[in-house]
Amino acid sequence: MKLLFRKAEIGDLDPIWEILQQAIERRRLDGSNQWQDGYPNPDVVRKDIDNRYGFVLTENNTIVGYCAILINDEPEYANIKGKWLTNGDFVVYHRVAISENHLGKGLAQEMLRSIEQYALDNHINSLKADTNFDNAGMLRIFEKMGYVYCGEVTFRGSPRKAFEKVLAV
Repeated sequence: MKLLFRKAEIGDLDPIWEILQQAIERRRLDGSNQWQDGYPNPDVVRKDIDNRYGFVLTENNTIVGYCAILINDEPEYANIKGKWLTNGDFVVYHRVAISENHLGKGLAQEMLRSIEQYALDNHINSLKADTNFDNAGMLRIFEKMGYVYCGEVTFRGSPRKAFEKVLAV
């Protein structure tokens, strides 16, 4: 199994959107409101790609996962009800999704390890992320990978659990 984490290209839009639609449906079947309001959508993904925020995880040249990665760019994080571990530069990631056909292989954790490397490559040792209160899978991954719960942020009117991981440099 050859994994590669790379910037998404516009030609990746269709497989990325298919993966996100699968994730949206999984969240709906889990009874969650997360991603049930028309977000994310193909326009969001196209903007991610155009702005060079979109990243894919490939397995043997097949796209198996997607996320968006930004540096110091999440205005809602300034309004946290709680306290971040650090106040300096940070990498934030959103829209983490793994293909339905590749679940249970640890690929989400592999993607998060790649995001950690991206942060270190950019001389940043803080990773910040958030998820819905009922996203058990992502909450488990945050715990397993050493993230610390820092408080609550709000997106599109919904509260989300916010986490940070400080990387050793």
